[in-house]
Amino acid sequence: MCRVYAGTDPKEYEPVTRSVRLHGAVTSIRLEEHFWKVLDEMSRREGMPTPRFLCTLYDEVQELHGEVRNFASFLRVACTIFLEQGRMDAPDGEAARQAGTRPGAIRYA
Repeated sequence: MCRVYAGTDPKEYEPVTRSVRLHGAVTSIRLEEHFWKVLDEMSRREGMPTPRFLCTLYDEVQELHGEVRNFASFLRVACTIFLEQGRMDAPDGEAARQAGTRPGAIRYA
């Protein structure tokens, strides 16, 4: 059973650091390559570049919770929610129908 997971290509869990500008301040976010692929897909579905998508998420978390304590961890969890909804493999319209949202919209739990 574990071979399904243990056989993962090491490139997928290699840490990758990207610099992102959040309201004029440049910050670095370090995530595994696989999470960056998911975030790139999420932002594509939202119709915006990944840096702008990350800034939007940051703002929304701050608005809802008053602060962003661990943004990298939040991003990993957001990716797992996206994947749990089966949105990575489904076409935009079909994924939206399954999730009960408009195509490209992210549904937060």
